Amino acid sequence: MKKILILILTLVVSSCYDLDTKPYDQVSTSSFWKTEAHALQGVLGVYANMKNANLLGLYNMNDNGTDIAIGYDAQGFGDIIGGAFTNRTGIIVNTWRSNFDGIQKANTAIRNISGMAIGEDVKKVFIAECRFLRGLFYFNLLNLYGGVPLYDETVDLNADFNKLLSPRSTDEQVRAFITADLTYAIDNLPVTYAAVHKGRITKGAATAMRGKLYLFNKEWTKAITDFEEVVYNKTNAYGYALYPNYAGLFNLTGDESSEMIFAIQNKGGVGFPYGMPFAFYLGTRSTFGSCWNNGMPSTTLADMYENKDGTPFNWETHFPGYTTSNDVKKKAMIATHTSGTYTSVPDTAKLGAIYRNRDPRMMQSLVVPYSWQLGWNANAPRNMQLVLATGVNENFGQIRNNRSWMTYVWRKFVPEADLGGQLFDRAHTPFNFPLIRLADVMLMLAEAYNEAGQLDKSIAELNKVRARSKMPALNSGIPALAVSGKAEMTRRIIHERAVELAGEGHRYFDLKRWGLLKQYTAGVIEKSIVGDNLLTRGFQDRHVIWPIPGQEIEINPALKQNPGWE
Repeated sequence: MKKILILILTLVVSSCYDLDTKPYDQVSTSSFWKTEAHALQGVLGVYANMKNANLLGLYNMNDNGTDIAIGYDAQGFGDIIGGAFTNRTGIIVNTWRSNFDGIQKANTAIRNISGMAIGEDVKKVFIAECRFLRGLFYFNLLNLYGGVPLYDETVDLNADFNKLLSPRSTDEQVRAFITADLTYAIDNLPVTYAAVHKGRITKGAATAMRGKLYLFNKEWTKAITDFEEVVYNKTNAYGYALYPNYAGLFNLTGDESSEMIFAIQNKGGVGFPYGMPFAFYLGTRSTFGSCWNNGMPSTTLADMYENKDGTPFNWETHFPGYTTSNDVKKKAMIATHTSGTYTSVPDTAKLGAIYRNRDPRMMQSLVVPYSWQLGWNANAPRNMQLVLATGVNENFGQIRNNRSWMTYVWRKFVPEADLGGQLFDRAHTPFNFPLIRLADVMLMLAEAYNEAGQLDKSIAELNKVRARSKMPALNSGIPALAVSGKAEMTRRIIHERAVELAGEGHRYFDLKRWGLLKQYTAGVIEKSIVGDNLLTRGFQDRHVIWPIPGQEIEINPALKQNPGWE
């Protein structure tokens, strides 16, 4: 099913688009936009734009700008982490342009499909898909830059490229524009498609996305209505359900499961370079293709995972002095070896017992010290162990961090070996990437309930997510899990979204909208597992909203810069 969809995408990228306009990709209207097949190919070209690294192709790396992950270089959110970015830094400029590129492609498809001689019902579906994507791209821009210029399908890039000089719309105007797009999508998209079109945007996806828009704007009642529609099948049988195997959601086992409400569809293999670079930027030197681990889980995230009984984890229980002494940390964690032959090792049995007694999502998401991950060495699969020592190397069967940092590394989204022959390029891992999944929606619904004063309902939704991973419920008799008011529930939601959605890119925007980005990142020195300083976060107050790119203001003087960036 996925293969057929990607084959269509292949046609879109390789043959349907004539680059007759710069800087945007445009189809040639003289030979295209004639048939229903053309319309579908054009729409799928808008979908394909999501994989742009400056749009959604590295969305997961947003977590590196928060307390739960770290990274380096452009691919790893390094400029944002360090805090020295300006209105001309690559990520600032390219994110703006890539989102507007996506918007223009959506506008081009909407304008041309509107005039095609095809059935009205199918035409509305195509337009609804493009309006969803346009709304999604504007949602990204709104959350990063605030109000931006609004351009709809009446703008013809071929004719008007030099006239795109609109001033910035207000946040409220942009939000209203997005709401209109998503409402049109809800009204005109199907609940499901034929199997051959699995992965296209559905009515449920549009409803969940509009709920998220409302949530971000603190419109709790509206958010509840949309989220309840999806979670409780109020007017349609959407069929979404939590997938029983959490780890499988992030590999080929469950990346097409009924938990996935909307995911970027990926495909790898010979002749199909249409994946995302999970191996490349999350995998280590011991992963297929010898990779860079530009994104890594933080030690802070690792320590967030509770014990299996729901009590907070504390290293002091196991190694007195651990939290205050790096010497204690190193004695508990570090091994020594000569070319792979160990001369000393810590108590790995004790460490294994400690980690196995944690929230199962920890070892399903992270590779922890002295655990194993199936890697790739000498052109063959090989089990690799995360050994904390100097001089580790994949040739010794050890996981080698590209920075030689003693950190946790990701298991989530990182392929094992070559996926049995399905992985040929480290830049094209064939796992679908969830932009909206049911657990995320349940947690957003829990948040909206809590803010609306419906504590019991909030607890019930959050407990469903915990139950999937066999974690004890809130208010189940364990004192550490007792919740009696809004503030306590807010803390539980912040925690649960961190551990459930780690590595999926949502944390950056969560902390921004909660007003916690400064508290959680300003001046924080990120440390290795054994206490070594790795990097210092350079947050400034003005970083909550990114600057408008300087080049864009030079092109369009009507654009006014954000406060603090003048």
